[in-house]
Amino acid sequence: MTSPISDPVPDPDLAGLLASAGVPQGYVRRAADRLGSRAVALLREDPWRLLRVPGVRPEQADHFARRVLEDRGEQPRPEDPRRGRALAVHVLTEAARRGHTAMTPQAVLSALGALRVPEPERAVEAALDEAEVVTLLEEPDFDESADFDELDELPEPEESLGLARYALAEEAAAEGLRRLTATAGPLLPDDTVRSLRAGLPEDRALALTAAARTGVSVLHGAPDEVEQTAAGIARVVAAQGVRVAVVTGTMAAARSLGLGTGLHELLEARCPQGAAAGVVAFGRGEQRPLEAGLVIVPDAGALDVETAAALVEACADGAHLVLGGDPAALPPTGPGMVLADLAASETVPVIDLAPPADPAPPARFTAAVRGGELTVVDAPGREVVIVPAGGEREAVHRAVQLVTDSIPRALGIPVEDVQVVTPLAGGEAGAAALNAALKARLNPGPGTCGGFDPGDRVIAAVPVVGVAAGEPGTVVAASSAGLEVAFGSGQEPAAVPAAAVSRLRHGWAATVALARGTRRPAVVAVLPGEAAVALSRPLAVTAFGLARRHLSVVHTDAPALARAVRENTGTPRDTRLGRLVRQ
Repeated sequence: MTSPISDPVPDPDLAGLLASAGVPQGYVRRAADRLGSRAVALLREDPWRLLRVPGVRPEQADHFARRVLEDRGEQPRPEDPRRGRALAVHVLTEAARRGHTAMTPQAVLSALGALRVPEPERAVEAALDEAEVVTLLEEPDFDESADFDELDELPEPEESLGLARYALAEEAAAEGLRRLTATAGPLLPDDTVRSLRAGLPEDRALALTAAARTGVSVLHGAPDEVEQTAAGIARVVAAQGVRVAVVTGTMAAARSLGLGTGLHELLEARCPQGAAAGVVAFGRGEQRPLEAGLVIVPDAGALDVETAAALVEACADGAHLVLGGDPAALPPTGPGMVLADLAASETVPVIDLAPPADPAPPARFTAAVRGGELTVVDAPGREVVIVPAGGEREAVHRAVQLVTDSIPRALGIPVEDVQVVTPLAGGEAGAAALNAALKARLNPGPGTCGGFDPGDRVIAAVPVVGVAAGEPGTVVAASSAGLEVAFGSGQEPAAVPAAAVSRLRHGWAATVALARGTRRPAVVAVLPGEAAVALSRPLAVTAFGLARRHLSVVHTDAPALARAVRENTGTPRDTRLGRLVRQ
């Protein structure tokens, strides 16, 4: 018998507080996720904290604060330091959502002025006083060949502002990378390295040498080449008695690769009870480092500054770290661009891996996109299929056909090995719409808990029950109390309580950013016209690079897609890691 439909029950006190100020009920779960178990106390103390909740705009936070303060007899004031602090944090948080880890003081003050903050300088001071925002001072890059006698004055330190959590993480990552470089000795004797290099192509030989002799090195290349090189290095070094850890973004990626461990699993991640969504504590770190002498991360391009800092801090003195990735792919979803900054810093060896002479059609198609061209490739086995659609609804229909019929029937790839990716979560052809259509076809049901039923494919939108964002799983049981989700074959299902179910999404389709951690035998990339502003060459490279054997591209506007691949190379990010590792 099917359990009754149930949505997770929100905190009644939080629901009552928000309802009393006219906040829609849909924000209750978001507020609980973002502010944690103390949400009610925090909002009563400072109602502008509502601005921390995703989707809340400054004017909505002002309305909420006015209602809350008036209810207890206080008069809200535009110059209230709590308001200024909240808006200063909001400006930097919005920048962090775009990937930046720092902003110039002038840019922050200008943004606060646009939000009609009466005294922007005092707002910044209030945020600094609470230590949520920090001032960052760095010596500018200096030309060592310059003649000091000809300089009128030494350049002033460069000042910027950043959220404390990301500033501290970026500094910790840089410090850890410098530590690994300074403490590393050769992993293997020179004679052994020369013997292992014999017969290898030049790029693979250089990669092996860098991994064995230097504390930190970078591998640049397409996903297949980086994975193969990483696996080769891991095998030969482990055969010499060195303990090796290959680290992937998800446990599913490790299974797909055939070796390694998911990063959260390796670092013994857990989500503290009552903490805000996304907060993770790691069992491994400086006080309890990893035992591995060599740590290899094939998709380090997905590491944001906080995750990178956690990984680097968990590497013991003397350990070697190899970070790989595709320099043409998307930067991480979170703030920073660790791999790109490190490669550009000129402080570590960077090895460019050569592509194979005769790549498979999906790899050849993606290589053309990497060069700015959207071209037709010869695919006699239908390894690459381009599917035009007349609009968003037809794109969804085509994607469902491909997943449920065409790909399994024609190519023998089962549904569970097919991943649909798309740029946006919302919209007529976004991940939510695609999942609704796929669920109706593959696993119809009442949505027993939070819209999920046994048999549903899910994906973690933020870290939950110790698994990483992007980790796929399958619901094995559902009730009003929550879900049981199998996140890995052969592992015990994880219990996801009803209060945490909102941290999951249906996973037949996912945004490119969320799905990037796990490559699949078959990928259906849905690129609708409504997502034109999100289309770019890095997005296409990332989406197409997820496919191991088959790639279908469903699009509604070929000229717009071709133009994005040709012209939109991505948006720059303001980060500090490159300068910090050079210090």
